[in-house]
Amino acid sequence: MPNKANAWKALRQSEKRAARNTGIHEGISYLRRQYQKSIAAKDAAIATTAFRALQRALDRAAGKGILKANTVSRLKSRAMEKLQKLG
Repeated sequence: MPNKANAWKALRQSEKRAARNTGIHEGISYLRRQYQKSIAAKDAAIATTAFRALQRALDRAAGKGILKANTVSRLKSRAMEKLQKLG
């Protein structure tokens, strides 16, 4: 456990950031599952809407430094590839 006040503060900040990041990760996971379901259902209109929501969430996470830019790029690329195959 921290002994100094600034160490306690750093611990509190770290816990708050971890909680925020976990929430964002869970939101992205939810959107990815929704997108996969729409692809499996072969509904292009719903899949397009789901892709836009996923893309926006991924870009925000990359902008905040929660996910690395290359990871976001890879996920978006694979998602777009599936959408294009759907037609």
